[in-house]
Amino acid sequence: MRAKKLFLAPIKGYQYISKLLPASCRYYPSCSEYAKWQFEFNAPHKAIWQSSLRILRCNQLFVGGIDYPLIRLDIPKPLYKKIKVVYWIVPKSIAEDNRLYYIIKDFDVINEGVEDKR
Repeated sequence: MRAKKLFLAPIKGYQYISKLLPASCRYYPSCSEYAKWQFEFNAPHKAIWQSSLRILRCNQLFVGGIDYPLIRLDIPKPLYKKIKVVYWIVPKSIAEDNRLYYIIKDFDVINEGVEDKR
C-alpha cells in the first residue's frame, strides 16, 4: 500500500499542475490518468511499463482516441452488499479462459467532483 502511494503522489502533483496548462494528450483517459489507474490496479513494475508505453504513443505519429488500461484479473465470487462504484471492470472478450479486463471510471464519480466545486 505504501509503494502505491509513493508512485501515485508525483502523478497527482503533475495532474494538479497540468490543470493550469492547455490539454495536450491525444488519448482518453489522459496519460496521467492512465498511469494513475495502472498503479491502482497493477504491480508497480507492470504499471511503469504500461504507462511508459502509453506516454511513448502520445505523439503526432499515432492517431490517439479512447485507450482504456487493460489488467489481468481473477474476479472473486460476488459480494452481496452495497458498495460505491468508482471503476467498472469490463471483460475484453467473452471467452472464459481470457482474464483481460478494461478499467473504466464511473461517470458519477467524475461528476461528483464537478458538482462540489459549484
